[in-house]
Amino acid sequence: MTTLPFDTLQAAFRASVARAPSNDVLDVLPETAAIYGIPAGSWSYARMAAEVDRLITAYRKAGFGHGHRVGLLLLNRPEFLCHFLALNALGVSAVPINAEFRSAELEYLIGHSEIALAVTLPSHREALTEAAARLNITLPLADPAGNGITAPATPPPRTGAPGLSTECALLYTSGTTGRPKGCVLSNEYFLYAGFWYTTIGGLCTVRTGVERMLTPLPLTHMNAMAVSTSCMLLSGGCLILLDRFHPKTWWDSVRASRATIVHYLGVMPAMLMGAPADPRDREHSVRYGFGAGVNPRHHAAFEERFGFPLLEAWAMTETGSGAVVIANHEPRQVGTACFGQAEPDVQCRLVGDDGADVGVDVPGELWVRHAGPNPRFGFFSEYLKDPEATAEAWAEGWFHTGDLVRRDAGGHYRFVDRKKNIIRRSGENIAAVEVESVLIQHPAVKAVGVTAVPDPMRGDEVLALVVVREGVTADATLAEDLIAFALARLAYYKAPGYVAFSAALPLTPTEKIQRGALKTLAGGLLEGGQCLDRRHLKKRQDP
Repeated sequence: MTTLPFDTLQAAFRASVARAPSNDVLDVLPETAAIYGIPAGSWSYARMAAEVDRLITAYRKAGFGHGHRVGLLLLNRPEFLCHFLALNALGVSAVPINAEFRSAELEYLIGHSEIALAVTLPSHREALTEAAARLNITLPLADPAGNGITAPATPPPRTGAPGLSTECALLYTSGTTGRPKGCVLSNEYFLYAGFWYTTIGGLCTVRTGVERMLTPLPLTHMNAMAVSTSCMLLSGGCLILLDRFHPKTWWDSVRASRATIVHYLGVMPAMLMGAPADPRDREHSVRYGFGAGVNPRHHAAFEERFGFPLLEAWAMTETGSGAVVIANHEPRQVGTACFGQAEPDVQCRLVGDDGADVGVDVPGELWVRHAGPNPRFGFFSEYLKDPEATAEAWAEGWFHTGDLVRRDAGGHYRFVDRKKNIIRRSGENIAAVEVESVLIQHPAVKAVGVTAVPDPMRGDEVLALVVVREGVTADATLAEDLIAFALARLAYYKAPGYVAFSAALPLTPTEKIQRGALKTLAGGLLEGGQCLDRRHLKKRQDP
């Protein structure tokens, strides 16, 4: 059983501060600084520690402590990490809030998480206040500097010091039910993420006090918040947070930051390969890329052109690093959608619909657990307020991932498809039922089914198949109105990119949507040119 050297993420951070206070812990590039309207430049471990101490004092004085929760709507700004570490020191759970969330999503998160305070950018104060008001809640708001931190209107803190099992963060992830599930993530989860990354070795070796990791991924996701952050804090490295992926300036950012590690999503290599070849393509310090979902067609060509390996990995918010698989050793089976072989501390099964293990090269649902006496080591603690879903996910002592995977005779795993009804667009998990629950509120909609259709750049795109009410004209004007309706209530990426109209949906005898039939029907409509393409309406909102 792995023994972690610290009890809290804060303790790991303090060890790096003591070891190398002048090392960079964070670097804000000029492009990111200009977008956010903040100063560019690096933060040393000592500087961040001083800011974290200031915030600890403010939170403690206000009465925050072990067992409270605070929402953070701060994008990928330095303040996010400062507040996160300050809260962790007191045993307060950080609840990241996606800046793309709209009314229905904010209302659900505020009510479900029971946050006692939200630290937010001025541009989002009104939306948070209105969402809380619809719940008859007065939600105190603080600014990024910590002004406005007031006493929580909740029970007093729990007694006892925070430890490994203490809730460190509450991260919301889409499920099959339409309502996001709140994954309770402990200090153990975060610490093991960093421990795993810094010790996995092979092509993924992390050098203490040396690495500079660049990521465009949001701190509202486990990859950046847990994996990247914990790895750099434990190793004394520097994290370079971009506001998002900018393909035209990506290599300028890589060079300016002196990045040695980059994190990616599958859509990124495809976009970078689309740019004309440049004599400077290999003028960088990157040793490897860490990510998932690169198109097999681009994998080898990317590595040849840019001169570093893309190490494909598999994990989920729920598994953390308790059961991650990564292709960090040769041969990596480049170009075959392979994400490596399981290490000895990860146990895997591929299970068919009949509950039996499938054979070699036969797709099955991936079930995972950590080896040793505690199969949940490094995993999420539970789904908040949903013990039934937690128990279902862990049925028979294995975590059921919902991903269809095949394993070859050499033990290499390859991703096939998602068994769960999840649409994965540019790295974002979207529950079809969540989108349906919003669209069905439109007065013109009688019934609606939402599914994934292929997108060459984003992996999946959202398609809505709509049955209109009697007397309603199903046309392009209605399609655009439906998308506007969704954009006002959901993050932009969840809104339909395609709309098609139908006289009926494929249903089961119990009047439930036949998800497989819906997906097949949607694919046929798209190929046949019977869908209204409105992807251009889905635009990211300004921060």
